[in-house]
Amino acid sequence: MPEVNKETQAQIISLVSDFVRRDVLPVVKDLEAKDIYPEDLIDQMAELGLFGITIPQQYGGMGLDHTTFAMIFEELSKGWMSLTGPIGTHHVMASIISNFGTPTQKETWLPKMASGEIRGGLGLTEPSGGSDIQAIQTKAVKNGNYYEITGSKMFITNGDHGHAFAVLAKTNENANPAYRGMSCFIVSKDSPGFSVGKKLDKLGYKGVSTCELIFQDAKVPENELVGQVEGKGFAQVLSALESGRINVAARAVGVAQAAFEDAIRYSQNRESFGKPISSHQAIQLKLADMATKIQAARLLTYEAAKDKDNGKRVDLQSGMAKLFASEMCAYVAMESMRIHGGYGYIKDLPVERYYRDAPLMIIGEGTNEILSLLIAKRLLDEYKL
Repeated sequence: MPEVNKETQAQIISLVSDFVRRDVLPVVKDLEAKDIYPEDLIDQMAELGLFGITIPQQYGGMGLDHTTFAMIFEELSKGWMSLTGPIGTHHVMASIISNFGTPTQKETWLPKMASGEIRGGLGLTEPSGGSDIQAIQTKAVKNGNYYEITGSKMFITNGDHGHAFAVLAKTNENANPAYRGMSCFIVSKDSPGFSVGKKLDKLGYKGVSTCELIFQDAKVPENELVGQVEGKGFAQVLSALESGRINVAARAVGVAQAAFEDAIRYSQNRESFGKPISSHQAIQLKLADMATKIQAARLLTYEAAKDKDNGKRVDLQSGMAKLFASEMCAYVAMESMRIHGGYGYIKDLPVERYYRDAPLMIIGEGTNEILSLLIAKRLLDEYKL
């Protein structure tokens, strides 16, 4: 994927920044408090082309590089991190189709996904297990010209408002190792036997529907098996999750940046002992530490994005970026609250929202504990004696 020139990149980010300032910030407090799905804002994002950020131009997408992709996610998250939800796993699904789909699958799905007419998601996590992907129980059995999918998926972003999902299921339950028996399917919401379960009430990440998907012998046409080859789903999903972890890292950087900017402004206005609290060394040390950690996370994220664009394997880089950025975000959100004092703890200011949103990045797209193990495994492979 070619790198976007700096002028074009700046124009795109400015456009997103204007959207956040003009349309998002005035309404986010009310929408977030009431946990309302922001239909109008999501439609505006579709008009801006944000459902097709990395989808190739030949299919109607913007065809942007992953660095610009990360910058867009960071900018949106500075305003309201929840806005990245409807386009996050949507792009994971688009990546699976773009990289592994048949020509017909690409022509059928990508143009409508790029325009936002079809909004996608990823059916991966299950009620009985999250990060242990090989332990999934959902299965797909071939029956004539269809596959019948049985099982359920949990914590699915876009579950309520999405139109189609990339769903990982077992097509060979006896495969050893298990991942060789997994396949990925494009499942439309109107498939017979497919339904959406309850909407989950979350600590943060409000306004975005997170649901359970239920498959009861759901009938999926055989031509919706990604790539038309069984047993490749595990690798297809893992490859796409590299970009997913880049977007989660970028979200964390955006939320942390917003928390820092609120804190440094507040510290210069709030007085104690006759002077702004920003003149106290204790506050200065916090601000310096926050800003340094944010920049380090940003650079890790951009490095992973650049390597992804250069066609490199980036499970290590994207894992490191997501791990560090998410932990950093939780730290910065708490430090911002401490600088704000009592005002940071009440809902009049957005600081408490940053604090509630931060854990999503730690848990989502692979828990940090699992990511740490994966990072260590890759490092041991690289430094093998």
